[in-house]
Amino acid sequence: MNIKSKIQVRLITLFVKKAFILGFFFIGTSYSQNHPSALDSLEQLYSSGAFDQNDELRLLSKLVKELEDRSKIIRYGDLLIEKATKADSTQYLFTANLQKGNVYLLESELSKALESYQIAAKLAYEAEEHDRHALTNITIGGVYSDIGNYTVSIDYYEEGLSQLRALIKMTSDTTDLVRFEKYLAGALLNAGDVYLKSGDFEKALGYFYESSGLCKKTNYRLGSAYNLGNIGMVYAKQNKPKMAEANLQEAIKILEAEEDYYPVSVYLNYISGIYMDLGQLDLAKAYAKRSLDIATTYELKTQMSDANLQLAKLYEQKDELSKSLFHLKNYISTKDSINNLETVQKLANQRTEFEVSQKQSELDLEIQKRKNDKILTFGFLGGMILVSGLAFGLYRRTKFISKTNKLIDEEKKRSENLLLNILPRDAAEELKTSGKVEAKKYESVTVLFTDFEGFTAYAENSPPEKLVESVDMYFSEFDKIMEKYNLEKIKTIGDSYMCAAGLPERIENHAELMAKAALEIIDFVNKSRQVHAVSDLRFKVRVGMHTGPVVAGVVGKNKFSYDIWGDTVNVASRIESSCEPGKISVSEDTYRLIKDKYRFEDRGEISIKNRSPLNLYYLYKK
Repeated sequence: MNIKSKIQVRLITLFVKKAFILGFFFIGTSYSQNHPSALDSLEQLYSSGAFDQNDELRLLSKLVKELEDRSKIIRYGDLLIEKATKADSTQYLFTANLQKGNVYLLESELSKALESYQIAAKLAYEAEEHDRHALTNITIGGVYSDIGNYTVSIDYYEEGLSQLRALIKMTSDTTDLVRFEKYLAGALLNAGDVYLKSGDFEKALGYFYESSGLCKKTNYRLGSAYNLGNIGMVYAKQNKPKMAEANLQEAIKILEAEEDYYPVSVYLNYISGIYMDLGQLDLAKAYAKRSLDIATTYELKTQMSDANLQLAKLYEQKDELSKSLFHLKNYISTKDSINNLETVQKLANQRTEFEVSQKQSELDLEIQKRKNDKILTFGFLGGMILVSGLAFGLYRRTKFISKTNKLIDEEKKRSENLLLNILPRDAAEELKTSGKVEAKKYESVTVLFTDFEGFTAYAENSPPEKLVESVDMYFSEFDKIMEKYNLEKIKTIGDSYMCAAGLPERIENHAELMAKAALEIIDFVNKSRQVHAVSDLRFKVRVGMHTGPVVAGVVGKNKFSYDIWGDTVNVASRIESSCEPGKISVSEDTYRLIKDKYRFEDRGEISIKNRSPLNLYYLYKK
């Protein structure tokens, strides 16, 4: 059975037990549905090899995205990964891993789906494709929800929500705005589903209604249907059967018209549960059978499992034990084939959560208190002994409490300093006060990227300890330079260092301060080359700078990260990539702010990746 002949999978569809979750990418297109012969021709063309080799990646990508046969998507996806790796194409690597993840998800091979999605997320992050990274986070959150790890699931959802809200806040393009609002609608639907499953019904309803408003605003009919269905499921949990069935039936009507059958199967099973709770077993059985028929027709394993379990319960209540046993066996066999939970949990445990440990001194304090209180048992030995004993006990107890409080204060200071190493002070204070940090837009910020020439080759031939030591030597000095000029280090990615001037505190001379820092970075690296004259640590550094608007905020729930987004960030990275080793390349926007303070060399118009040519300059000391 192919993917698209019956099931329309739009924007990524994520399916989880007893809930439909909307996502954001797609397998298959309407073109492939209506023109199967065209895809057959593409397959024949690729098999024959009679095509321009420059078009191979594009051809494989089209096959992976538009084919309906799941096994073929995996086969061509593996081929695309092999070819894209050789061509160093992040875009096509992302596409291949994403589409493979989608297939594994539909096949309920959750461990494989997670692995593919996490690779796609890493690629999007490193390429600074913020919308793709946000959406892949949402997708991963859906898989963890399916596993039942709601804590990690919410972490991914909340990170994705923060990124999407930031994208909406900073975009001025109407088309992008509508697209991002649709994405946010789906993310809210996802997060709402987790709250539904964890029993927080009011929060779930809040997310569903906000999502519903965005779907209505963007005229997204399917999204509205998913919200109707999920709101119906909340009402069912709240013991409001009439409201629940009304919403679920309306959702089913829309989805059947759209031939989107997986959520139909989910919602039919939910209606069956409503009637079972009401004692109307025949109606409950009819809805469960419809759910199972749809799931079987379209090879929806998770829903086949759920529908069989529902029918087993119903037949047991009707004392039809042979039929109950039949469906129970089908439930077990289908469930066992869905995923290997050991593998999934191992992958789930790969996500590291940031925790700050605190002193547990209360137990020691209580033990000491009891020791001191024993003094009172000798009270009848005499007034002086009593007074002396009490005085000594109180002295020791006071001294111990003072020592314990001092330890706690020291630990609090360490925790505070650790938080300030992760977040800017303003963001840390806002996080402690309100539990979250709102994204802020800055109209003028200077962003800097550095990158070492030849580092990749060095990394491939060096032991990990030496690699970390060399990176730490450079980046530690870069950190000191940032601190000297009160600049904000954003993050490091491999051998790339990213920082910004003009945030979180807005300052007028941010471009000048960043220029001073850039020159000191060049000086330090050049001096290091002389110190390591006979060593393989003799790197040259490229520096790129650009000035413009950004959005800044904190992503994540447990493992916080202060980050910035916007075209300014992407352009700064591209400028660095186009720079000669040992030099500082700046954009015209940065040049105009500091042209009287430094010496510049006009590079002319330079072509950079995914942009029209830019006027760039090399910056030197006066």
